[in-house]
Amino acid sequence: MRILPLLILAGTMFIMNFRNDHPHGEGFKVSCSKCHSSKGWFLDREIYSFDHNTTKLPLTGSHITTDCRGCHKTLVFSEAKTACIDCHNDVHEATTGPECSRCHTTESWLVNNITDLHRLSRFPLLGAHRTADCNECHKSANAVRFDVPGINCVDCHLSDYQATLNPNHAEAGFSQDCSSCHSINAFTWGGAGFNHSFFPLVQGHSGPKCNECHITGRYSDANPDCNTCHNSDYMTAANPNHQDAGFPLNCSVCHSLNPGWRPASFRQHDSQYFPIYSGKHNGKWDSCTECHPNQSSFTEFTCLSCHEHNRTDMDDEHRGETGYSYSSPACLQCHPTGNSDK
Repeated sequence: MRILPLLILAGTMFIMNFRNDHPHGEGFKVSCSKCHSSKGWFLDREIYSFDHNTTKLPLTGSHITTDCRGCHKTLVFSEAKTACIDCHNDVHEATTGPECSRCHTTESWLVNNITDLHRLSRFPLLGAHRTADCNECHKSANAVRFDVPGINCVDCHLSDYQATLNPNHAEAGFSQDCSSCHSINAFTWGGAGFNHSFFPLVQGHSGPKCNECHITGRYSDANPDCNTCHNSDYMTAANPNHQDAGFPLNCSVCHSLNPGWRPASFRQHDSQYFPIYSGKHNGKWDSCTECHPNQSSFTEFTCLSCHEHNRTDMDDEHRGETGYSYSSPACLQCHPTGNSDK
């Protein structure tokens, strides 16, 4: 009768020892039958049914066929690590970061979306950089190291900057930010690849050669004021004579960038003198000489060149008006906006 209590005690001690010394670690709750059969304690592939996708590292791609011991160095599965670097040697030698999945998949180590990956970095591959060879920028000790020289233009293009002589970038003190002058979408440094957006070279400005405006070796010395390049045009203009008439040296007051200087307009005329682009006089004239016959003095003007044919009507209409005079100064004094009422 004493044998039964002893057997129960021994069994209890065995169970307690089993729980404390479980080969897969304390707290492991997966049923043995998920991996083992009565054939022995080795993993039985025929009955293996543990769902690894319920863990922190679902098995996909090449990981499906990887031997368990490749990741589980011990039988205590909770000790297994899930970071890429825990199992895979960093062949890039810390030049790309420790997370393999940023560039690689579990299907293959090959990388086919370099441009997309670079878009997530500090230096997206835009324009001509999309076709650049990796080794042109990543000048590393071996083909799998990707040392980064920097993300500024000059980090890769300093030699281009220093070797350029027409114009000499270094002597001219040009910015080492290539994008301030060159388009990232161009495949050449000059011509269409030059970004002159700070002074748009369009319409009448699209034809000149660089040295026509940049007359010194320092390109930053160029003055954007119209008169710097167009003084001779101003001095020789005779119809009307700009110099005698005292026209401003800022060409844009009257001219657009259309080649040939025409059409020209003086829109300030409406606010400063008399409305000719608005009101009743809009579209009633074709040239300045219709109102300013003396081209050497635009302070002189005449209203009578257009209104002389109806003087009789004007006299009758203004009969009884004090100070009425059929003269241009009188017309402007009483009709400063060109309307029939004062």
